Amino acid sequence: MAEEKKPVKITETVLRDAHQSLIATRMTTEQMLPIIDKMDKVGYHSVECWGGATFDACLRFLKEDPWDRLRKLRDGFKNTKLQMLFRGQNILGYSPYSDDVVEYFVQKSIANGIDIIRIFDCLNDIRNLETAVKAANKENGHAQVALSYTLGDAYTMDYWKNMARQIEEMGADSICIKDMAGLLVPNEATKLVKALKEGTKLPIQLHTHYTSGVASMTYMKAVEAGCDIIDTAMSPLAMGTSQPATEVMAKAFEGTEFDPGFDQNLLAEIADYFRPLREQWLESGLLSPKVMGVNIKTLLYQVPGGMLSNMVSQLKEMHAEDKYDEVLEEIPRVRKDFGEIPLVTPSSQIVGTQAVLNVVMGERYKTLTKEAKDMLVGKYGRTTVPVNAEIQKKALDSLGMKEPITYRPADDLEPSLAKFEKEMAQYKQQDEDVLSYALFPQVATEFFKYREAQQTGVDVTAANTENKTYPV
Repeated sequence: MAEEKKPVKITETVLRDAHQSLIATRMTTEQMLPIIDKMDKVGYHSVECWGGATFDACLRFLKEDPWDRLRKLRDGFKNTKLQMLFRGQNILGYSPYSDDVVEYFVQKSIANGIDIIRIFDCLNDIRNLETAVKAANKENGHAQVALSYTLGDAYTMDYWKNMARQIEEMGADSICIKDMAGLLVPNEATKLVKALKEGTKLPIQLHTHYTSGVASMTYMKAVEAGCDIIDTAMSPLAMGTSQPATEVMAKAFEGTEFDPGFDQNLLAEIADYFRPLREQWLESGLLSPKVMGVNIKTLLYQVPGGMLSNMVSQLKEMHAEDKYDEVLEEIPRVRKDFGEIPLVTPSSQIVGTQAVLNVVMGERYKTLTKEAKDMLVGKYGRTTVPVNAEIQKKALDSLGMKEPITYRPADDLEPSLAKFEKEMAQYKQQDEDVLSYALFPQVATEFFKYREAQQTGVDVTAANTENKTYPV
């Protein structure tokens, strides 16, 4: 009897997470457009090309309008679904926004060309996902909810299965295992995919990073266990802190029931386009050889690649580079104190910065950052494990609060779209500008001024090219 075909679907990340992970989100729209026609012929499940840190980087460093980028990509991709990464109630920013802003952002993302919105919350707090999922459903977009994968006693197979069930009940169209730090090893991937398949009928997608060196093996085992879709990146921007290579994974499944049926000659032509760009980025120092290798400390300390580079720059600023190993050892302790939370934007920055302060100050929690206090008192949402009560009390006292927040944090936020509209009215050239301003007021205002100067022919300073890494 002939083997039943179950071709694995592939999401291409070269236009978003691959360059976010390797070159701090610095690929320009101009560099993307010439290869779109060929990419559109591959037969990808989707191309991830927007969201995450691309929005901030477009405005801040590339002096580009992210909405304009999305429209140009939509025009070019005639046959392929476009996908974005969305930080739940935080949208593409670092703190919660009111529901009206979340709903309007989802509406405008879909209207400008996004088909699939991958929505995650750094604490896996279901309440922080609901508004975005409902908004995507309303606009007839595909709402994919991503589970921020992490390790710890609380994160059992039953925990993940229960999460999957709740996500399905919420109205999501698919589930993604978001392994931002490359912690998912092959054997655990088999167990996890099987558990999720038992808990839900929704398609399962897997996103991981090559940081710890096991990603392609993890993909192989996950697909064999029933995973429907995997995220890969074209080889010049694959591996290291990015994803496994598209061509390699397609070849690995060739001739099996999971064969995606990709044309290797076409993939080679696409890789040939990106290769000279990679060389340019290496020569300029934008692509550091440091992010291209395997970092086994990822598995030891559960630290995503982007978080490591942020930590190094913080220590450098404090002239405390010699404290690197101490901080690495402190991170898991802070994470435990903060409720064993997954480490992904913004929780990764919050935990990382607090660990740096704990070590450099020579006394643990002598100083708590504003964001750390907010995390400890529930302003980001509910943690899976209770936070350290003693440190929480310190945070509550300093904020003048008696009790931590137990409700959905966004319930405290008044509708704010009209306020943002009023504040930025003088710069408005399109409806979407209010959303750019809502997320990054200062950065967007600078961009609006730059845009106006360009349109009126005034000489303006070139975009800031300071190399800053943005985690997921």
